[in-house]
Amino acid sequence: MNIHEFQAKELFRRYGVPVPQGSTARTAADACHVAEELGQFPVVVKAQIHAGGRGKGGGVQLAKSLSEVSTAAQQILDMTLITPQTGPQGKRVHTILIEEGVLIERELYLSILINRRMATIDIIASQAGGMDIEEVAAHSPEKIIKVSINPLTGVEPSLGRKIASDLAIPQAAQEEFASMLPTLYKLFVEYDCSLLEINPLVITGEDEVIALDAKIEIDDNSLFRHADIVAMRDKSEEDPIEVEAKDIGLSYINLSGNVGNMVNGAGLAMATMDLIKQAGAEPANFLDVGGGANALMVENGFRIIMGDPNVQAVLVNIFGGILRCDVLAQGVVQAARKTGIKVPLVVRMEGTNVEEGRRILTDAQLNVITAKDLQDATEKIAEVVAR
Repeated sequence: MNIHEFQAKELFRRYGVPVPQGSTARTAADACHVAEELGQFPVVVKAQIHAGGRGKGGGVQLAKSLSEVSTAAQQILDMTLITPQTGPQGKRVHTILIEEGVLIERELYLSILINRRMATIDIIASQAGGMDIEEVAAHSPEKIIKVSINPLTGVEPSLGRKIASDLAIPQAAQEEFASMLPTLYKLFVEYDCSLLEINPLVITGEDEVIALDAKIEIDDNSLFRHADIVAMRDKSEEDPIEVEAKDIGLSYINLSGNVGNMVNGAGLAMATMDLIKQAGAEPANFLDVGGGANALMVENGFRIIMGDPNVQAVLVNIFGGILRCDVLAQGVVQAARKTGIKVPLVVRMEGTNVEEGRRILTDAQLNVITAKDLQDATEKIAEVVAR
């Protein structure tokens, strides 16, 4: 789960990580009120969306007076902000953050993230702060510092000092950075983060270390432990179809293809998507109805899939175990009658009560193309969408 910059900075404040003073606003008048309370200029007006690259899209502006604050707020609020991370459709801005300006001496990059392949937590730092870290890694990899942390031992006190030295942080600021790193690591672990990123982490003219930006992603599977994070959820930032699916207990991710998928089991769903691409088609979604799905969940799954106007055909790939093939077939029939499925269906079923499931589909006289195995199913779905 993603949270906004201002919410991530609130977590930073709880842990004593220095951030600029500021507050949010939803109108230009409120933005001016926040600026007046800060009592100094310049201030920075920042769009709050779940995406990076906001400055390049016009979503971050410097204001040197109340008049400029009002103008910047009016320009940013309700704009559709397009960045490399939003895609061409962009995201509508509903909230802005007004913060005190900071006299920046240097900009650094710092992040903590999960390295699933190595089963470690990695700290990544760079002197090239304020830039896209992907560009830095591609063109100047020597500027990237990467340290892997054993989760059983955590961050040793000496590590912060070593990274500070490698980043050529001024001596007067090194101790502050060294003490900040274990604090950020503690936040990362205690809140089950998958990513914590500060870009830029700045050194001021007074040798203060301040998190000028903040990005945090929380593992969805841990949210039952973090009611305060759940309260930060902004559904307007999420795909509405994904929100609906989550609310009814389905694992669904919207993609850009034209083949809808319904599968029971995450691993089987990933394999199905790979085979669809190998067959020359493009998956429109990831949808795992789960091993214990019933006919109603199958019906809801079809309704979710058909909510995507890009879907030209649907592939159903079920290995019947807990979810029996006859239950799946009943769900398909219910969905066809209630939601009016008008696109071709390719169905591959194997497992418990498979013959009964096939009989139910045949008797219903639906527009169903049966497949003998997964390879056959993906080839047939590719043929359908290619017509």
